[in-house]
Amino acid sequence: MNAGMQLKNKVTKWTRRFAVPMLALALVGAFTTYECVKPAAASAAAASPAAAPLDADSVGALLALDKAMETLAARVTPAVVNVTVTSRSKPEMMGKEMPEDMQQFFGQSNPFGQFFGPQMHGQPHGQPQIEHGMGSGVVISPDGYIVTNNHVIDGAVDIRVTTSNRRVLKAKLVGADPLTDLAVLKVSATDMASAPWGDSKEVRPGQTVLAFGNPYGFRFTVTRGIVSAVNRANPDPTNPSKPGEFIQTDAAINPGNSGGPLVDARGQVVGINTFLISPSGTFSGMGFAIPTQIVRPTVETLIRYGKVSHGHIGIGIADVTPENAKFFDESNPTGGVVTQVEPDSPGAKAGLQIGDVITEIDGQKVSDAGELQVLVGQKQPGSKISLSVLRNGKSMTIPVTLEELGSRKDDSGDNSGEGHGKMRWGIGLSDLTPELRDQLQVSREVHGAVI
Repeated sequence: MNAGMQLKNKVTKWTRRFAVPMLALALVGAFTTYECVKPAAASAAAASPAAAPLDADSVGALLALDKAMETLAARVTPAVVNVTVTSRSKPEMMGKEMPEDMQQFFGQSNPFGQFFGPQMHGQPHGQPQIEHGMGSGVVISPDGYIVTNNHVIDGAVDIRVTTSNRRVLKAKLVGADPLTDLAVLKVSATDMASAPWGDSKEVRPGQTVLAFGNPYGFRFTVTRGIVSAVNRANPDPTNPSKPGEFIQTDAAINPGNSGGPLVDARGQVVGINTFLISPSGTFSGMGFAIPTQIVRPTVETLIRYGKVSHGHIGIGIADVTPENAKFFDESNPTGGVVTQVEPDSPGAKAGLQIGDVITEIDGQKVSDAGELQVLVGQKQPGSKISLSVLRNGKSMTIPVTLEELGSRKDDSGDNSGEGHGKMRWGIGLSDLTPELRDQLQVSREVHGAVI
C-alpha cells in the first residue's frame, strides 16, 4: 500500500514537472501550423501596402489644368482688393421694398445689394442710418486706380481698401455712374499689382472664367466656372435705362463678391461681378458681370472727368427675333425694333416711327436692342449719330442729335432711356394703331396689341 502510494506521488510530481513545458510546446506548434496554413485573405490583410497614387501620365491633363489654374489665381489675386465702407443710408430708401415681380427673382429687397450686406447702427426715426459694408474691387493701374461697383460705395463717408498682402489704404472716390453701377477709387500708391483688360466681345459660352472677391468676408477667394451666356438683358424693370449685355456665369458669386473681377484663362478682366439671381439671395448658379465693353469706356471717362453723361434718343426698343423678323421684311433677325417714340424726343424730331428696325449706328452693325442701348449710352450728349433703319422693307439713313439722359424734368427710372418697352420677358407692347395696321398689313377686323 505504501509502495503504491509512493509510485503515485512520483507520477504526479513528474506530470507536474513536464506539463507546463509540454503545454507551451503545443501552443507554439499550433501557432506555427496556423501561420503555415492560414487563409490567404488573413495574410493579405496584415501585409498589404496602401494603394499607390495614380500614375502622373494617366492624369497628366488634370494636373496640367490644376497647375494652370494655380498660376492664374496667383497672378490675379494680388490685384484684387477688399473694399470696406462706412456710409449713411438715404432716408427716402429706408423701409422701401422692391416690387413683387423682382422679389421672385432676387428673394430680397435690393437686387444689387446682396453682394454686401450692411450692418446698421440705430439712429432716431427718420434720420440717416450709419452702415458698414464690404465689397470687392480690382486694381487696373500701378498708380492705384481701382474699379468697383457703385452700389458698394454709394453714400460712403469713408472708404478703405485692403490688399492681399494686408496693406490697408484709405481710398478716395474719383467718380461713380449709377446707371452702369460702376465706380472708380484712387489710393496713394505707385507699386500696386494690377490686372489687364480683356475684350468681352470675344467671350463665348462654355469658356472658362474665374471670379475673384471677398464673399461673406472670406477675403481673396477665387471660384472657377464657365461662361453660361452672354448679352443678358437688364433684369431690373424699375429702371429700363440701365444697359444690359451682362455676362452670365456659374462661377460661384456670393455677397461680398460685388465689384470683383471676372477673368478669362489669360488673367484678363472681362467683367466686373455685380449681381446674382437667386430665390435665397445666395449663389444658385446664376451670377452676372458687367462686360468690359461697358466697363472700360465708363472707367476711362470717370478717371478723366469724374462723371459720365449718357446719350439719349427717347425711344423704346425690343429685339428683332426670328419670330418677328418676317413682320418687318427682315431676312436677318438682328437689330432693335422701335416700340415707342417719346414726344418731342430726339427720336421723334428725327422722324423715327414705331416699327422701324435699327440695324446700324454710325456704320456699326447692332446685333440686338441691348447692344444698341449700350452704343447710344456711350455717345456724348449733343453728338449727331447716323442710324441705318429698315422701314416697310426699305433701307434708309436717319441722322439723330442726342440729348443727355435725365436732362428732361419728366425723365425717371420708370420711363427714360432706350430700354423703355423692353420688358423683363424680352418683349415690348404697343397699341395696334392705323399706321401699324398699314405697315403690318393687318385687316380692320383684327384687334389687340403689337409685340
